Amino acid sequence: MQATTHPSTDPTTQVRTPQARMRNPAEVIPEAVPAVLDLLKAAKRGGVPEKTLELVHLRASQVNGCGFCVFGGALSARKAGESDERLFAVAGWRDAPFFTDAERAALALAEAVTRLSDRSDPVPDEIWNEAAAHYDERQLAALVLWIGVTNLFNRINVTTRQVAGATW
Repeated sequence: MQATTHPSTDPTTQVRTPQARMRNPAEVIPEAVPAVLDLLKAAKRGGVPEKTLELVHLRASQVNGCGFCVFGGALSARKAGESDERLFAVAGWRDAPFFTDAERAALALAEAVTRLSDRSDPVPDEIWNEAAAHYDERQLAALVLWIGVTNLFNRINVTTRQVAGATW
């Protein structure tokens, strides 16, 4: 990772400040932004609770290692009323007692859709059927769109090394 090094008050450590490879692509080609925002707005109108969408975004971003989106996603989830306890537990959602069965189904779907190349049947019927048991077709469409856009953001930000906490 490209980074600048700064001296720390502790002489045995140095603070690394990551630097983006380029400006955020949305800054470079701003005419792409309305289309992506329209897709997000449409997905938000699909009937899935906003907190669930935020958890799904956060988990997919964690899987993809997108620090920019993990940081921004946690802030966005808090703004939507999500608790710190649940945010801290998203990475270990399977073992944490804080999530409903519907949220667990959405998180499992997010992981499967994000990790398409990890198995020969990327989104197995077991995962899909569990999600379908909790969400109707419109809500499933919203989840799939939301996960897809999250993965788009992750790929853009990881590729260009956008810095967590930076704004554009």
